[in-house]
Amino acid sequence: MQELLRIAPVIDDLGRLFTDAGHEIYLVGGSVRDALLGVLGHDLDFTTSASPDQTEALLKQFTPTTWAIGKEFGTIGALKKSDGAQWQIEVTTFRADVYRSESRKPEVAFGDSIDGDLIRRDFTVNAMAINLATKAFVDPYGGLDDLADGILRTPSTPEVSFSDDPLRMLRAARFAARLGFTVSPDVVTAMKDMAERIDIVSVERIQAELTGLLLTDEPREGIDLLVRTGLADRFLPELPALQLEVDEHARHKDVYQHSLTVLDQAIELEKARGHEPDIVNRLAALLHDIGKPATRRFEGAKVTFHHHDVVGAKLVTKRLKALSYPTHVVKSVAKLIDLHLRFHGYSDGSWSDAAVRRYVRDAGDELERLHMLTRADCTTRNRQRATRLRRAYEELEWRIDELAAQEELDALRPHLDGTQIMEVLGLKPGREVGQAYAFLLEHRTEHGPIPEDEAVEVLRAWWAERNA
Repeated sequence: MQELLRIAPVIDDLGRLFTDAGHEIYLVGGSVRDALLGVLGHDLDFTTSASPDQTEALLKQFTPTTWAIGKEFGTIGALKKSDGAQWQIEVTTFRADVYRSESRKPEVAFGDSIDGDLIRRDFTVNAMAINLATKAFVDPYGGLDDLADGILRTPSTPEVSFSDDPLRMLRAARFAARLGFTVSPDVVTAMKDMAERIDIVSVERIQAELTGLLLTDEPREGIDLLVRTGLADRFLPELPALQLEVDEHARHKDVYQHSLTVLDQAIELEKARGHEPDIVNRLAALLHDIGKPATRRFEGAKVTFHHHDVVGAKLVTKRLKALSYPTHVVKSVAKLIDLHLRFHGYSDGSWSDAAVRRYVRDAGDELERLHMLTRADCTTRNRQRATRLRRAYEELEWRIDELAAQEELDALRPHLDGTQIMEVLGLKPGREVGQAYAFLLEHRTEHGPIPEDEAVEVLRAWWAERNA
């Protein structure tokens, strides 16, 4: 009731406008769910008996800012300012869509009742409505009870619901994670039996749902649901492949469960270090070990995964491209996976200045994310080892800060730029200038900054030796 009172200036005026014109209008779906949970934002969804043309005409009386981008699907949008607040509104005509088996895109049909509109929605907790004229609560499919019990069910049978729109199976995982709800057994069974139906959904929509799931506060249960039901096999098979059989000698930990724990810890670090939810950080945490199944070898009494970082970077590049992730996301995730073992080469020894510079140089713009991934990747139950690793990484970060203050590590460049190199060596732009640049960058990494005149002598000596 408090939430309804908060939005009363908007819904009361909107309700009167539609009712006086002879139409029904309801607050519906996620807006009702979030109001009941006390987390309603400024995006409000409504459904109405009015046609799209009638809705558009009425909303133009309600606010000067409207748009009809979704009109062919019955949706008219509007922006309403009231009492210092700004509300984004969408009003959709009652729907009674028809689906064909080969597509999740419905043949749009408009309905004539609120109950008929609600039964076509994904879950009962999203199939509740409030009549704006009478304030009557409409809940024909038990959404309020399910919301109270923390259960995800479908208004119709899950088989019908998922056959109509297979993407709802991924939404089940996202809502389970976001709301902390349990998915009902019949829904889980239908997800297992109908997993292959997700193949008719575009990769862009699948990627959007996966991203939405990963960006929730606690995505672990939702991710695990996708693996348990076989849905992940259809679009991210490298993830369930991490369920490597642990041999009788327990020569390696459960890589899949380890990856979920790393994801949990990466999210905790993200929050602790003051970052917003970051899809690159979370994809890298979840998939950092996807190269292990291909590289697992048994060597006497132990198991090895040599070069799984390199193999994993290649696998993740191919998979994320297939899922239509933006190029910058693909490159960043691959780079983090390629570098995620770098710290362990030094964790038991001391870091030279050159090693610190090289670590920073290779990480580049991904240094902060690499800090989080490396820290999150420590899941050992051995407290002594965990403490040793944590202290070693704290020392590394301290060394990076110390050297950065002295040498501007965040902008690590060679002693001379390309123009200076060409002047000193009498070269024109070309491959040899790039080779000289790479040599000076490595010299800078290994020895630290030197005066410009000394850098010129070092460059000339290298050039003379190279051409001897």
